[in-house]
Amino acid sequence: MIGTVFRTEDVPAEDRFDYWRELVVRTRSSDLISAHTADYWAEYRLMELGPVTVWPSSFLPTRYRRSGKMVRRSDPESYHLTLLLEGGLALEHAGRTDTFGPRDLHMVDGSRPYDLRPADDRDRRAVKGVGVDFPKALLPLPPHLVRELLGRGLSGRDGTGALLAEFLVGLDRQANTLQPSDAPRLGTVVLDLVSAWFAQVLDAEAALPQESRQRATAQRIQAFIRQNLHDPELTPSAIAAAHHISRSHLYRIFQQESQGETVAAWIRGRRLESVRRDLADSSLGSTPIHAVAARWGFPRASEFTRAFRTAYGCSPREYRLHALSELEGARHLAQEVLPSRCGGDLDAAGQAGGGVVVDGDRDRRLARHVEH
Repeated sequence: MIGTVFRTEDVPAEDRFDYWRELVVRTRSSDLISAHTADYWAEYRLMELGPVTVWPSSFLPTRYRRSGKMVRRSDPESYHLTLLLEGGLALEHAGRTDTFGPRDLHMVDGSRPYDLRPADDRDRRAVKGVGVDFPKALLPLPPHLVRELLGRGLSGRDGTGALLAEFLVGLDRQANTLQPSDAPRLGTVVLDLVSAWFAQVLDAEAALPQESRQRATAQRIQAFIRQNLHDPELTPSAIAAAHHISRSHLYRIFQQESQGETVAAWIRGRRLESVRRDLADSSLGSTPIHAVAARWGFPRASEFTRAFRTAYGCSPREYRLHALSELEGARHLAQEVLPSRCGGDLDAAGQAGGGVVVDGDRDRRLARHVEH
């Protein structure tokens, strides 16, 4: 697991707003004002990813003000980026005033005053977002260019901005499965995506170091692949053409950014993961396995079955029987029917260690629950 979760509900009601103020000051020194101090609620996860801090949070409408006096007293020399997911905010900073809604991003310079306030302080609906704090020195763009972005509403709904937004949301979703050893690498990815996005907005990609550009390109390519896994024509040539690079360049990127895994192997692995997830989904229990496989880019059933067995140690049908039996509360029957490595040793990721021995009569009893 990465990060520590803090909740105001863990302290007495009369202390909750002060508790939240103390938590916020750890990352962003500012005055907090809220109309809901008597019955305040907030929570966040603090993830320290090397020099980058990411903190998904939800809180009742609150105003955050950083004065010139606070800047003079303590200047962290850092930038603060926020992805807004729910609610509305207005920001006054660096000579600009702008408003933000869901999927907008904005950045402030911790060396300058700012005033970030809710769109409606009387509304008790929580504001939800993801904050990112990082040292200025780590952003590989000239300060005079970065100043053009301060206080502006920037879209996280398309292009590299959308890729950055999805990555930040994914960090929160996967925090319980990530390991502390992953943290420095994840921080580097966040910085590369932020840098690439800013450079794209400023039309200054040439100012980025080659390594940062390459890592950001790898993230864009992988996001493109995930969005098009259903397409059986998703080939290295098609991917390279969509990103205006040569196939050899694509292969080099994957060799360096995917621990040597080939493009084809990476695609196959993501497709198999998607099929495995759908086979364990009870709402899709009546969908034939070959249709599930075709949906994820496996048009030939025999090739798919071999690939699935190689990856998970059992056939797609056997996996579905076991997974759906557990969902239906028939674990005792599953243990009787599938006393095997496929059923007994599946870990959280659905991995298996070997083959399956299935009793025909008992298998047919369980198979009445699912379409195969």
